[in-house]
Amino acid sequence: MKEVQPIREKEKIEEMKAELLKQGYRDYMLFVIGINTGLRISDLLKLKVSDVKDKTHILLTEQKTSKTKRFLINSQLKQDIDKYINNMGNDEYLFQSQKGDNKAISRVQAYRILNKAAEQVGLEEIGTHTLRKTMGYWHYKQYKDVALLQDIFNHSAPSVTLAYIGINQDIMDKTIEGFYL
Repeated sequence: MKEVQPIREKEKIEEMKAELLKQGYRDYMLFVIGINTGLRISDLLKLKVSDVKDKTHILLTEQKTSKTKRFLINSQLKQDIDKYINNMGNDEYLFQSQKGDNKAISRVQAYRILNKAAEQVGLEEIGTHTLRKTMGYWHYKQYKDVALLQDIFNHSAPSVTLAYIGINQDIMDKTIEGFYL
C-alpha cells in the first residue's frame, strides 16, 4: 500500500466535495462523514442507517483494534446525515452498494471513488486513509492538542499521531526550505 496524505488545503477539500457530489450523494457523504469523524474506512463502511438515525453519537467496536469507540455527531454533521438518510431504511448500509445486494461498498470501491475525484481536482497521494488523516490534520491545526487527537485515534504515542497526520512532514519541509549552507 502506498503512503497517503491528508488534504492540507481547505479549497481542495471543497473541490473534492463538489467533485464527489457530481459522482453521487453517497460518494459525497462518504467523504464528508469520513473527514468529520476520522473513523477508519473499515468502520465507516459497516455503518447502517440505524447506527446514526436519531443518535447523538456513533457507537461501534473498531474493526482493527476491537476497542469500543463513541464519537459525537456534531450538529452540522447531523444535519447532513439526516438529509442523506431521509428516505433510507434502518437496515440499509450508509454506503450501500449499487449492485442491489444490500451490501456496503467495498474498501476497494471506496478507494476508487476517492481517487477518481482526487484525480479530477489535481490531488495525489490520496487513499481511503486520507479521510482519517485529513480529520486529524485539521483537528490538530484548530486545537493544537496532540494528546486529545492521540486518544481519538487510539494511537500509542503523540509522535505516532503527528507522523500519521503529516504534521512532522510539514515541520521538516518548513525547516529544510529555510535551510541552506
